[in-house]
Amino acid sequence: MYSILHQLLSDKENGDIFNVFGPWHFVYVGLTVLMISFALLLCRNKTRKVKRKTAAYFVDVAFGLYILDFFLMPFAYGEIDIEKLPFHACTAMCVMSFLSCRVLALKKFRVSFATMGLISNLAYLVFPAGVMWHSVHPLSYRVIQTLIFHSMMIVYGVMTLWYEDDGMLRNHWKTDLSVTVGMTAWALLGSYAYSGTAGDYSRTINWFFVLRDPFNWLPEPASRFVMPFLLIVLFFSAECILHLLFGCWKRDKALQ
Repeated sequence: MYSILHQLLSDKENGDIFNVFGPWHFVYVGLTVLMISFALLLCRNKTRKVKRKTAAYFVDVAFGLYILDFFLMPFAYGEIDIEKLPFHACTAMCVMSFLSCRVLALKKFRVSFATMGLISNLAYLVFPAGVMWHSVHPLSYRVIQTLIFHSMMIVYGVMTLWYEDDGMLRNHWKTDLSVTVGMTAWALLGSYAYSGTAGDYSRTINWFFVLRDPFNWLPEPASRFVMPFLLIVLFFSAECILHLLFGCWKRDKALQ
């Protein structure tokens, strides 16, 4: 059984290779755009309750793919990849978005979780370097699971912002900031806790790029101090801009 699943899910290294901005990359981006268009058309003229419920289906699928991945990784890669723990914004916001649709105490953060999830997952879909580094076939399990997961989170984020009340969006800056700071602190905790050497274990973790910038532009000693604050500024600014864009977009639609 293991050999069959391993052959099915392991990286396919012959033939085409997935490359950033290559043909297959645009195929996955196009599928994401189609899913967003389909979801918005599906909910057209529906009640707000139905719209929110439909949006929640997408985060349910994303969460299901995320949990299932932990069970399939041993077949695909021969081990469970520690990098997939929910300390990156993409995976952490998937878990928190899923919970915020069900846990009453987290509902006030629902839009902020969706906003950060949309920004982080969109950034990864535009430049999926983690997939590209493995130089595998575009239809390998690694590529399909990773990009479909991020696509589902993007659809959920777009739908949540699109169907949220404008007044609520304008008042979300406090929760956006608290989620951004909380995500940064969470990533710092995980990166420091799981980095180190003991026996056969040796890891240097940089979840959410809190210790090193992704392009290695900053000197390492300075990066550890600069990156947490820089991430908070960048993500919070992006969230404010995103709320402004969606608010203007919806007002223009309403005037037409």
